[in-house]
Amino acid sequence: MPARDLRKLGDPVLRRVAKPVELNLVGSSEFQALVDDLIDTMHTAKGAGLAAPQIGESVRLAAVHVHDNPRYPYKPNFPLTVFINPRLTFLTDEEASVFEGCLSVPDLRGRVRRKMRVRVDAWDRLGQPFSVEAAGLTAGTFQHELDHLDGVLFVDRVEDPRTLTTWSNFDRFHREAFVVEATALVARWGG
Repeated sequence: MPARDLRKLGDPVLRRVAKPVELNLVGSSEFQALVDDLIDTMHTAKGAGLAAPQIGESVRLAAVHVHDNPRYPYKPNFPLTVFINPRLTFLTDEEASVFEGCLSVPDLRGRVRRKMRVRVDAWDRLGQPFSVEAAGLTAGTFQHELDHLDGVLFVDRVEDPRTLTTWSNFDRFHREAFVVEATALVARWGG
């Protein structure tokens, strides 16, 4: 399937609460094509995850996949996982401030506080229920992608707008220190 155009900040679809997917639609060729498009678009854009609203579909569908991602070399690998109608549960009150960016908010990064351990209950791409727990940076990735399903972008959660930076200035002024922070989070919380 071809990669789709990414919807960008200002597109109303990114601000809608996405509709639940009906179980009887999951196995349809149309829905499976949407899942393939989501995955292909995520991989083409080198994202760590992607939610359906980011490709113009206001349904509760997201995917996460990190495999030696050049955009986020400090993120632990995580296998390709598709989430349909995900429900997020925080498993700790502990938080960390991390730099985030978003394919729908190009060339911008900022600090966001994220819970460090979560569980997601969802259906897989075949409609089978499953649960997965994540910690550290991966927990943050889950929260970021599932926020999209509620019309929330990372810029809404930036703790201090003075932390906003372009990618080039992140690389120039912040990356080195953040890699040290990210390495410590991975050492403490794992993937």
